[in-house]
Amino acid sequence: MLWAVWDGVAHWWDGVELWLTQLAFALQVALLMPVLLPVCWWVAGSLDQVTGLIFDRLGHRYAGDSEDARERL
Repeated sequence: MLWAVWDGVAHWWDGVELWLTQLAFALQVALLMPVLLPVCWWVAGSLDQVTGLIFDRLGHRYAGDSEDARERL
């Protein structure tokens, strides 16, 4: 059952890919940018949050924080 759904999605995606590659380059860019830019923005934000949580849990601070502390002494 799941294989049939995945096969249908794969065939649909092949059709979209074929349609997109037949377009002019400027149209390809115009269609992909509204999709790729938000996805990349979301991935970058998620990675920032995850690395921030990891560094908070490990107790690390930003390098600028330690330099600021030395300047106050």
